[in-house]
Amino acid sequence: MRALLSVSDKTGLLEFAQGLVELGFELVSTGGTARALRDAGLAVTPVERVTGFPEVLAGRVKTLHPHVHAGVLARGDQLEELRELGVAPFDLVAVNLYPFERTVAAGVGASEALEQIDIGGPTLLRAAAKNHPRVWSVTRPEDYPAVLAALAADDAEAAARLRERLAARAFAYTAAYDAAIAAWFSDRLEGRFPERKLLVLDKVGDLRYGENPHQEAALYRVRGETGPLLEAEPLSGKAMSFNNYGDAEAAWNLVSAFEEPAAVAVKHQNPCGAATAPTLAEAFQKAHDADPVSIFGGIVALNRPVDAATAEKLAPIFLEVVLAPEFAPEALERLVRKKNLRLLRVPEPARGGYLDLRRLRGGLLVQDADTAPLEAAEARVVTRSAPSEAEWADLRFAWKVVRALRSNAIALARDGATVGLGMGQTSRIDAARHALEQAGEAARGAVMASDAFFPFDDVIRLAADYGVRAVIQPGGSKRDADSIAAADAAGMAMVFTGLRVFRH
Repeated sequence: MRALLSVSDKTGLLEFAQGLVELGFELVSTGGTARALRDAGLAVTPVERVTGFPEVLAGRVKTLHPHVHAGVLARGDQLEELRELGVAPFDLVAVNLYPFERTVAAGVGASEALEQIDIGGPTLLRAAAKNHPRVWSVTRPEDYPAVLAALAADDAEAAARLRERLAARAFAYTAAYDAAIAAWFSDRLEGRFPERKLLVLDKVGDLRYGENPHQEAALYRVRGETGPLLEAEPLSGKAMSFNNYGDAEAAWNLVSAFEEPAAVAVKHQNPCGAATAPTLAEAFQKAHDADPVSIFGGIVALNRPVDAATAEKLAPIFLEVVLAPEFAPEALERLVRKKNLRLLRVPEPARGGYLDLRRLRGGLLVQDADTAPLEAAEARVVTRSAPSEAEWADLRFAWKVVRALRSNAIALARDGATVGLGMGQTSRIDAARHALEQAGEAARGAVMASDAFFPFDDVIRLAADYGVRAVIQPGGSKRDADSIAAADAAGMAMVFTGLRVFRH
């Protein structure tokens, strides 16, 4: 039996090779892999002895030869033909590829990136995987022990099943490798929306179920991308669920928008309370008080390390998840007593742009995520009255919150905390009515943010009836003049941002 070994990742290589030798395999290898095996005292046949042709072009051409590929591709019923050709079969191919993704992630130039495009390795793996009824294709060091165990066991059926699984893994491995190369080219030449967009999803793990118990679900990582939640460290509680991840992402995205100590409570991917304050404990208390009913069973994100004072406020409430950059030892000791409460240490805030993907049956909508700050907009006062300094602070706060709500959306805020939220309504007046009714007396002296313009002046008139003092909205309606007139009549200040922030 013969094995061809050629790996860039040499983790576990020596133990695997020794195990193959003990099972009676002849080792054939190339370049650095052959040197590593010889240095360990293992007998190795260099590939040039098999091909009768030296490695050329600084190692670019080593295994691309009929004596290699015929030996890998020959089916069990073609071995006689192979013997007539004077070619010995290969029974196992263990290959992992040049580290192209790691190399380009380091920001190298094009010439160096091109040198890290493996040609022979993918060809060998695809050949072995195609011929998996006879040949083992091994791509990961993690699989070495299982392969050795299967080779040692006398169970042909189990071995065949494992070879098939490894073949599927090999094709997925080479496809992902090619996708990374294609993405590198398209990013350089075509930008963020190329003619063909290739996504590789690496499975992180299975989830208990999806949005509902009858739905299966799993968590995947997009190859080449990072995200705060995917890097988060679970400290306590049950495993995260499908809904937990969606809500936690929404909470962390919003809390990351604030520089000052902030707390955000989320339910069903919508904030139900958000606040800033000089201390984290105060911020959480204000966010809780914004809607003490909806926070039950919700998720809380905090943008400062959780201290003992904040933990004491969190502990009495039934929450699904608490996210924070850190937990003080005394805070952690207090919160881990709640066995079902998931605590996540999230290493970084949600910053920067990314591609937002929305699934359609048979397709995807792809857009730049909406991360443009208010400072990027051309905000201007359009009424006779201008916001006071305190109202400006609340308008900026409310603008950050409203863009985290599902459209149509209205956010009311006062003193750095939400007092009423209306989201997911089919008309803007209904969203405003929901927020104002929730706020009640707290709307008096509050500010209002809208994610899109007002098609009529009815929202302004309703807000004036509740005592709202200032409004921030995109503007751009044909009837903007009516809304401005209604605001002026009520002595209300209004700011146009020129920036719509729908979130459907």
